[in-house]
Amino acid sequence: MNDPGIASLERDLRERFQLPDKSVGRPAETSLLSPEQRREISIICASTAPRAQVNAFRNLRTRLLAIAGGQSITTVVAPVSKGSGGSFVARNLAAAMAFEEGRNALLVDCDLQDPSQHTTMRIDAGNGGLTDYLDDPVADVADILYETGIARLRLIPAGTAPRPDNEYFTRFKMRLLIDSLSYRYPDRYLFLDSPPVLGAPDARLLSHLADVVVLVAGYGRDTPEAIAEAAANFDPGKFAGVVFNEGV
Repeated sequence: MNDPGIASLERDLRERFQLPDKSVGRPAETSLLSPEQRREISIICASTAPRAQVNAFRNLRTRLLAIAGGQSITTVVAPVSKGSGGSFVARNLAAAMAFEEGRNALLVDCDLQDPSQHTTMRIDAGNGGLTDYLDDPVADVADILYETGIARLRLIPAGTAPRPDNEYFTRFKMRLLIDSLSYRYPDRYLFLDSPPVLGAPDARLLSHLADVVVLVAGYGRDTPEAIAEAAANFDPGKFAGVVFNEGV
């Protein structure tokens, strides 16, 4: 959550490590997607999507807001296994958070080996994404913040395919990025779309950067044993619960 001391800490760290002091503000809204276009890219629309589906994500949003206690938070959305629908849940939970004018959401595609958000949302990520920013010492964060066509929702795509020997999520610059993106605006909520929990440590590493973890299980796909094994990777104090996803 936001820390009043982070602003001065960031300035000190930028000077120490000679990091660029770039703006990570909000670009102006341009064209917004129609309800039909939102359906095509599997993003809920409050006015036209099935009410049960909209309410499910609104309920998830309400739970996160209760946990947040009026502050912005960073949430990891982690699927138990590949195909559980974690990216779908992350995308729509971020969209639900942005329903109201008083809140902004930022979705970060952290599934570096199998990214999907920019493709699904039909965004031309020509300026690169997360890995490009982390690899470039003079990169501008504003260049990798993409409009989505959804009001108050931005995306940071995964970026160029990472080298196998790179540990992006343990880098100091990754921590500084998350802190910078969250503290500047108290109404901004970050959602980290994680790789599957089982089979790699990335989801657990991302949880160290976040305030809350939401686990996504494929309904009828992930066994109770697999769900329990995945949940055991996370700090119980950060664990918000399991979302059962069906059909996406």
